[in-house]
Amino acid sequence: MASVNPPDPAVPVALPDDRTLLELEEKFDPEMRFRPSVPPATQLIRWLLIALSCFHFYTAGFGLLQEVTHRGVHLAFVLGLIFLVFAGSRAAMARQPVSGWTSPGGIPLLDWILVIAVAVSVLYIPYVFEDLAFRVGNPGTLDVVFGTILIVALLDATRRSMGWPLPLIAIGFCIYALAGPVFPGLLRHAGASWSQLVNHQYLTSQGIYGVAVGVVATYVFHFVLFGVMATRIGLGQLFLDIASSVAGRYAGGPAKVSVFGSAMFGMLSGSSVANAVTVGSLTIPAMIRVGYRREFAGAVEAAASTGGQITPPVLGAAAFLMVEFLAVSYQTIIAAAVVPAFMHFFGVFMQVHFEAKRHGLRGLTEQEMPRLRQSLRERWPTLIPLGLLVAILVMGRTPYLAAFVGISSCAIVGLTTQVRGNRLANWLMLVLLHGLLVALAFIDWGVHSEGIRTSLFVLAVLAISVGHRWGGVRGRIGLPVLTEALETGAKYALAVGAAAATVGLVIGVVTLTGVGFKVSFIITAAAQSIAGAMAMILPAGLASQQGMVLFCALVMTGAVCILMGCGIPTTANYIIMVTVAAPTLVQLGVEPLVAHFFVFYYGVLADITPPVALAAYAAAGMAGGDPFRTGNTAFRLGLAKVLVPFVFVFSPSLLLVAKGFNSYDFGVTFIGCVLGITVLAAALSKYLLVEMRQWEQLLCVAAALLLIAPGLTPTLLGVALCVPMLVRQWFAWRRPAGVAAASS
Repeated sequence: MASVNPPDPAVPVALPDDRTLLELEEKFDPEMRFRPSVPPATQLIRWLLIALSCFHFYTAGFGLLQEVTHRGVHLAFVLGLIFLVFAGSRAAMARQPVSGWTSPGGIPLLDWILVIAVAVSVLYIPYVFEDLAFRVGNPGTLDVVFGTILIVALLDATRRSMGWPLPLIAIGFCIYALAGPVFPGLLRHAGASWSQLVNHQYLTSQGIYGVAVGVVATYVFHFVLFGVMATRIGLGQLFLDIASSVAGRYAGGPAKVSVFGSAMFGMLSGSSVANAVTVGSLTIPAMIRVGYRREFAGAVEAAASTGGQITPPVLGAAAFLMVEFLAVSYQTIIAAAVVPAFMHFFGVFMQVHFEAKRHGLRGLTEQEMPRLRQSLRERWPTLIPLGLLVAILVMGRTPYLAAFVGISSCAIVGLTTQVRGNRLANWLMLVLLHGLLVALAFIDWGVHSEGIRTSLFVLAVLAISVGHRWGGVRGRIGLPVLTEALETGAKYALAVGAAAATVGLVIGVVTLTGVGFKVSFIITAAAQSIAGAMAMILPAGLASQQGMVLFCALVMTGAVCILMGCGIPTTANYIIMVTVAAPTLVQLGVEPLVAHFFVFYYGVLADITPPVALAAYAAAGMAGGDPFRTGNTAFRLGLAKVLVPFVFVFSPSLLLVAKGFNSYDFGVTFIGCVLGITVLAAALSKYLLVEMRQWEQLLCVAAALLLIAPGLTPTLLGVALCVPMLVRQWFAWRRPAGVAAASS
């Protein structure tokens, strides 16, 4: 059977180089558009980024600072660096940097002034912390001035690092706080003066210095850095080699490698665009080479890569926010994410499989596949950091301690284990340093704990230095790669740090005006009206009134999440929707954990939902396909992620740790979802055992909706509905090829 899109010999399918990958990330991910600079600014920025990473690394292992001080230092670094790293406009970004008195180091003098202004205004709060209780509610002139500087600078920093949508949303909320009496009906409120708004946003923990900034400073930064470090030492490549060996030889092998590889790589990185570019650099050319359409190849990688934000153990930044908002352990979030993440990747995998079978696409040959035994022999030590991180999380220790141990282990593995060879000195150093790491992280040394831990850390550094100089120890990476990882990890975390602070403005307005309760009332009222209209159309007894109201509220909430996600990152989307919309679902009887996961999943979906599908557009750029078609196909491949959140709302047992879990409900729902996703994938691919007819597709769609609906009765009805299609498919598949051709 002919392939979907035979490779065009005039268009070579080649692996993109590192420069091309970086350009793609910068093009489709505004958080990666770093401007060039010239010395001495280049060196200053580099060492400030490394210092930011070292600050978070040290506090994770040796103790966090007082809350306001910790958040203040973090925010001063992040916002100050944004004005140095991100240009004020696209035109400024494109200009070649020239150093002069108006632009020291190629950076405009205004940006240097903004760096100083934002650092002073941020650190002013920790400085006056002792008097803060007397200032809240009664801000002085200096408080208002510094607060105004910070708010304006914060909005500009967010605009530079991720575009206009999020700053415009924050400005809109601030206008709402100031102009309350102007708004009609339920949205009207007394209004606040600028001084009152600055007081709430700047001097309290309800605004800029709130939970969002605290979570990024305490958890998110560390896991971003861990992902970068793990990739640098070769763990990502090991995952891709394992995925190729597991799935590469089967029909449409490269696409299945893309699904498995993205799932495994997603354990390290919570960025959809970064996952698509990193994994897609290997899988997309291979998919095109075996015959997949360029748009389909890009869509597979985009759909699979969005799963990185929902894949344990690292997940996306929003998962750490859930820990704070829900006051649950990170282990609970990890456990709840396991089954929905599986459903997402399973849905993409099945569509990839049916597409390959329909068009007779081959798998990878032995020559095209990596040698797994050799890869494991060379890279098995890179599994140690991930194993330690997961073990510490399972033990119930803090996530930032787990990240500290994981980062430290990455550095140890990278600096002391060779890619080839088996020198005794390397393995002795590996064991010795991990022993010191365990002693540093887990043993309570009493009143002298900090001093002893610092001594152990210094001893480890000296051991590495001596081993490299005189002991013959060689690593898979050198010190330059290690410092580059610290620099890059800090760069990756800048935009999410600014977003967290800007979302703090939104949360501040919500807590100041009480608009969240008003929005919840509006959504509930609208859902009740729509459910009432549906009750007049649908047969009596098909669904309860409460169930229909909840369903309508879920549809509206999901639609708003997707629309919001078209312009702002998942983390900011999650915080806003949790603040405004999640309370509505809780009022309708949804457990808080389930409501938060629903909002989270639909926020992630925006990365593959046109018209602004960043992951799909990045993958399309690599595949050379049409971006909009790639986005549409990626959305179709990710339909499991659209449907599964509705399933776990009506059957919370699917999240494993939700209240009321029981094995019977979980078993019925899980089996129903697997069957439903399978027949839906067959319907969308127009293939099960043979090419599907239109009536079979329609029957499969109806059966899929019944199968994924919670409960044994709809599951059995769905199975019964599939029987005619299965019978026709079976006999058509068993029919000899000659008879089938004659009958057609």
